[in-house]
Amino acid sequence: MTENILFEERGGLRLITLNRPKALNAISLAMVRAMAEKLAAWAEDAAVQSVMILGAGGKAFAAGGDIQKLFDEMTAGDMTYPQAFFGEEYRLNNVIKTYPKPYIALYNGIVMGGGVGVSVHGGHRIATDATTFAMPETGIGFFPDVGGTYFLPRLKDGLGQYMALTGGRLDGGDCVAEELADAYLPVTKTDALIAALAEASSEGVSAAIQSVAEPAPTGRLAGNRADVTAAFDQPSLNAVLEALTASDSEWAAKQMKALRSKSPLSVALAWEQLERGAKLDFEGCLTLEYRIALKSFQMGEFREGVRALIVDKDNQPKWRDARIEDVAPSDVQAHFEAQEIGDLTF
Repeated sequence: MTENILFEERGGLRLITLNRPKALNAISLAMVRAMAEKLAAWAEDAAVQSVMILGAGGKAFAAGGDIQKLFDEMTAGDMTYPQAFFGEEYRLNNVIKTYPKPYIALYNGIVMGGGVGVSVHGGHRIATDATTFAMPETGIGFFPDVGGTYFLPRLKDGLGQYMALTGGRLDGGDCVAEELADAYLPVTKTDALIAALAEASSEGVSAAIQSVAEPAPTGRLAGNRADVTAAFDQPSLNAVLEALTASDSEWAAKQMKALRSKSPLSVALAWEQLERGAKLDFEGCLTLEYRIALKSFQMGEFREGVRALIVDKDNQPKWRDARIEDVAPSDVQAHFEAQEIGDLTF
């Protein structure tokens, strides 16, 4: 086991705490393995009524995966680690999606990337007044993975495309309104939630959550929700760019600026990823993500994005393409082809 993830018993509740607060609870391979082992054991334990996950430290649920470790392995050119990390992380996402007992995720802070993967697929997702929910991967030359291929294209009226391409952020009210969360409560009521769940049977989990939940406030995106639809609910990526260009609103100009700052290849890739994901089941989406992740590891764009924004922090990534319009379709297509090691298995 690792001290970076904690497991506790509270009555019939089993509590998982992501415990790397200085790293915003970034999820490592060791944490993935420890969590997968516990979930497997708890699934067979009749004493376990429900499972809940949250993050330590008060700032983040989990802001992503362990990018520093991935950067180190990219620099070394070793594919062993990414094959293990992405394969086991995506299998864990599938375990959560199909878990036989109530799985409750509390969005008590920043929920991004890998943090989304261990929360949004659960049966009970609880937003809070501290929630910041986003998939910002195109900004580091990657793509919205951990099941993003599945849940993003199933969001309504262009929201998934907006989030995938721009990294746009949602708050707790937005998450409830957009059905990315099932309930809302202030983080100050976390202990009350845990106490209610500790006493609840599997069948009583929903009632226990509702006993402490509060009405969700209006989200910060609500004022621009129609703008999201107008710009991003489009038949093609070019149509999105055209819609943003045609608008004279300050909001549209801000989104275009955001898009132009991302990896052009990643933006084009994310659009195609969601187009394909809309037609696949969950395991099919994760299989596709495994292909994309390993190819992204090899292409160099991901490493450059991490270098510029996280390691050196010069914020001057040298992307492969100058503009989204310059991305070769063959470069996008290459990400969807099976790797020599074969596809992800479950």
